[in-house]
Amino acid sequence: MYSGTTFRKKSGHFIGVHQKIDRVARRNLRAMPGIGSGFPSIKEILHFEGNNGPDGIKRKSPSQDEPWHYVDPTKHDDTELALMILDHHHNLVEALKYGNHQRAAFEAAWLAHGIVDGLTPAHHYPLGDKIEELWGKPKEERLTIKEKNLIRGEGKRDTIGKNWEYWGAKGVFLTHVLFELGIATSIKTTRFTNTEIDPEWLRAAEATSLDDVFMGAVHRVFALDMYQTFWKQGWTTKLARQSREQLLPEIIRVVTYAWYSAYKQAGL
Repeated sequence: MYSGTTFRKKSGHFIGVHQKIDRVARRNLRAMPGIGSGFPSIKEILHFEGNNGPDGIKRKSPSQDEPWHYVDPTKHDDTELALMILDHHHNLVEALKYGNHQRAAFEAAWLAHGIVDGLTPAHHYPLGDKIEELWGKPKEERLTIKEKNLIRGEGKRDTIGKNWEYWGAKGVFLTHVLFELGIATSIKTTRFTNTEIDPEWLRAAEATSLDDVFMGAVHRVFALDMYQTFWKQGWTTKLARQSREQLLPEIIRVVTYAWYSAYKQAGL
């Protein structure tokens, strides 16, 4: 999801979707049962978004060791992102338990970022497979920033064709960016005042594991078929309405619950 240009610290303040979700989730967390002091403030959490978040790392580095926030809902064994989310959740519990406030803010931000990306329809596209097809190698083997951004084909025509397929109109990456910008602009003025977790949803979530809560939400989002609709029709009023009424409330609930469960497990 869009988190600003990541070129400066406050680049996501205007239409940063990650930042907006974090603000609403932090507001909702205060209303959860048993929540008191000890959890990082929204200012502390947002310090680790945008330029200091996962998207900032992706801009600055080649593909090695950067967070990969994609999940293919059609593959039952695609658990990499769910395991990454569980790692951040565990680290957040430990940081809260021992009063490591800065580490808790970092883990809260990166945990939320992974959840938000994993519940974004554009991140359900098998981008890793497409990169391997176009570059002729796994995504991790693009070892420089130049190599990450420029595909070298077999000759000039093949090079142009492959780069156009990735970067050009209706290309894989441009479509991804435009979809996320569509969401960002459609929710800019929405305050999401009705996204608190209701008791029945909370009881169901607490009866299972966080990765099951996350993957259940992944499949509900995937069933909306928003990304395929956008690829075929462009941004529509229906997609804008789905973003405001279904997609963002779903994401906000899962982020709020992930923070809440970490707080409870920390014994605060």
